[in-house]
Amino acid sequence: MSAPLPLTVTLGEPAGIGPDLTLALWRRRVEFDLPGFYVVGNADFLARRARLLGLEVPIAEVTPAQANGAFARALPISPLGLPVTAAPGKPDATSAPAAVASIRRAVGDVVAGEAAAVVTNPVAKNVLTRAGFADPGHTEFLARLVEQQTGKAVQPVMLLWSPELAVVPVTVHMPLRQVFSALSTALIVKTGRIVAREFETRFGIARPRLAVAGLNPHAGEDGTLGEEDAEIVRPAVDALERAGIDAVGPLSADTLFHAAARARYDVALCMYHDLALIPIKTLAFDHGVNVTLGLPFVRTSPDHGTAFDLAGTGKADPSSLAAALKLAARLAAANPALAPVA
Repeated sequence: MSAPLPLTVTLGEPAGIGPDLTLALWRRRVEFDLPGFYVVGNADFLARRARLLGLEVPIAEVTPAQANGAFARALPISPLGLPVTAAPGKPDATSAPAAVASIRRAVGDVVAGEAAAVVTNPVAKNVLTRAGFADPGHTEFLARLVEQQTGKAVQPVMLLWSPELAVVPVTVHMPLRQVFSALSTALIVKTGRIVAREFETRFGIARPRLAVAGLNPHAGEDGTLGEEDAEIVRPAVDALERAGIDAVGPLSADTLFHAAARARYDVALCMYHDLALIPIKTLAFDHGVNVTLGLPFVRTSPDHGTAFDLAGTGKADPSSLAAALKLAARLAAANPALAPVA
């Protein structure tokens, strides 16, 4: 049986903690029992950051095919071919081009069958936006790259996963006032179908249980606190049930996340970003993982940001990136490629 393909790890925002965590985790690869990976980045930049952190990290420039062979003795780097000069906490003119190019190359590697999955280090959306980056975030950019590289449109679904809780925001990176116009029964149904399919095929749950949170307080309180739950969310739950999916809702979000409630479902679908992310970041801030469902490959990311104030200090916690690496390897092994949900 052939060895598994390596994971490909993006550079992330060079001025953030992503490079620090990647270097630290390679040093602790045995302790964390990590799968093999390589970084799409700049060897000189990573060597400078390692010296700043006082870490002895030998570096090997490799092709993806050479990464597993080098991993035990050095941190494998697939050369990005771009300069990277940002100092810790100080993004510069090389930050956005390097971060974007690293993501683009990593997606290309996994689409080409050279890597098992993509693990993305955090980017700074404000840095990317100032450089002309048009997408709201990683999730949307990944979907656009998939369409560019495969010719197939996909609907990305953001999953935040931890052993304690798994949540999906149905609408993602948008102002709250736009949620009411963006939310639809069709969007909830398609999101639920993707979630149910991938919890079965990748997470190995035979019939995943979906808890669908209401949009309004008390899930609308029979229309007295808003009609959207009855007119948009409830029909979506009915449609999911008719499709054979174990879905229940709309449920009042204020009683959905305590321990006894969490035991009754495998994943919660929430109608907007913060309703999903606040509970999981409260319960699992240091080890939650961001997973993009709906892609033909596995993508994970640590569930934290660039933490400019910690970059270069050696104080950043690598637990979430370690969890992202291990979950990526697990999910890719379960089902390397999935066709988009129609």
